[in-house]
Amino acid sequence: MTAPVTALARPRSALAWLALAAGVLAPLPGAGVVGAAAVFAAIVLGWRDLRRMARVIFVLVVVVAVLALPDGPVVLIDAADAMTRLTALILTVMLLSSVLGRFPDLGRISGSLFAGRPLGRYFSLSLGTAFLSVPLNFGSVGVVGALVGGRISERGDSAVTRNAARATLRGFGASPICSPLSISVVVTLTFLPDLPGWQLIACSLPLALLYLLGGALLRDPEPAAADGEPAPSTGWAPWLRFAAVIAAICAATFGLSGLAGLSYSRAVTLSCLATVVLGLLVERWRGHRPSLPTLSCLATVVLGLLVERWRGHRPSLPSLAPVTNELVIVGGSAFLGALVSTFAARGLGADFVLPVWGYPLAALLVPWLFFVAGLAGFNPIVTGALVGGVLAPIWPPGATLGLALAMVCGWGVTIAGTPYSANALLLERLTGYPARVGALRWNWPLSAVALLVAGGLGALLTLLLAPAG
Repeated sequence: MTAPVTALARPRSALAWLALAAGVLAPLPGAGVVGAAAVFAAIVLGWRDLRRMARVIFVLVVVVAVLALPDGPVVLIDAADAMTRLTALILTVMLLSSVLGRFPDLGRISGSLFAGRPLGRYFSLSLGTAFLSVPLNFGSVGVVGALVGGRISERGDSAVTRNAARATLRGFGASPICSPLSISVVVTLTFLPDLPGWQLIACSLPLALLYLLGGALLRDPEPAAADGEPAPSTGWAPWLRFAAVIAAICAATFGLSGLAGLSYSRAVTLSCLATVVLGLLVERWRGHRPSLPTLSCLATVVLGLLVERWRGHRPSLPSLAPVTNELVIVGGSAFLGALVSTFAARGLGADFVLPVWGYPLAALLVPWLFFVAGLAGFNPIVTGALVGGVLAPIWPPGATLGLALAMVCGWGVTIAGTPYSANALLLERLTGYPARVGALRWNWPLSAVALLVAGGLGALLTLLLAPAG
């Protein structure tokens, strides 16, 4: 996901560290402003390494920030707080993926996904990718996609490998729909803070499963002899251990958000941080020296530095310089969303309401808006921030579930069905299947049906749950 670093790596890394520390310490006064300032400075220093879309987003952020100056500092401070919170979140989630990517059972789990007959193998790959995506996020495509690419290298292109590529993309697409740790759920609940996270997951999980089940009907026919590899004798233990880690993170997230009253984004950040620290402690207990490639968290850094100092070594911080694109896309989108929400409230007026039929219609169109924007190359984080910023302030209070469901479903279908998504491009690199073929051509019938169902259900829930009158 990260771009190569060409210049000014050390100051950029230091600024990213500062932004991450500010995100962890977000409740302290002024931490959000310090974090946002560090993000802006890191982006400016890393301009040469930014992708085209990241540059567009940053220019939009600057323009919108200038337009917001007449509204006073409070508006910009709120946007800075949102930027810092989501920046800390994405760095922490990516770190969790890095740490759990070294999980001892991961190789055995991924190796068992190719076993079985065609239909069973499809479900194994799609459900397995969705399962691994909960903690590994983007890393799950790398793990499973590497298996598919290895199969192509050994035996060539076939219906088996094409269906495996389909299953991988669709499995990852199901994750933004229902994963409690996904950026899509966090962003959606950031704009709809009164909606309980468990309620959204309870409604979106069946839709994610239905999406994967529907994908089983859209596969290439495989010859009867194209059975998979013999099932390795891994047993259920690796799966159960990995599931226990996921369950612990999710339980901590819901506990912190529901019982402790923390915001959902902060609950996810702290839960992932705790898991990372425990994971690194387990690695040290086993005699391995954990390596932190590009991302880390404040608690882990403090722990690692103390250990290194105790051993007599001069501690050094891992570089965070390569993550500039992620800082722009996630942090910049959060900043934009907060300001757009303010502009919408000011432009539409505090008493603005849509006609009774307007809210269901908007919910019906939201998934399609995500998909069309994805076809144009826009990251769903950008679309989600803009949609949430405009619609959340005017949405009927009791009907937010309809909007949230439309957002996460549109997000997931866009991730799996558009050729510019990062996972589609990664799978292209691993397997050789062009992203336009794998994501768009192979998935468009499933995407169209999923968008219709998601929009229709969001519209129906909005119509039923909106207050009368």
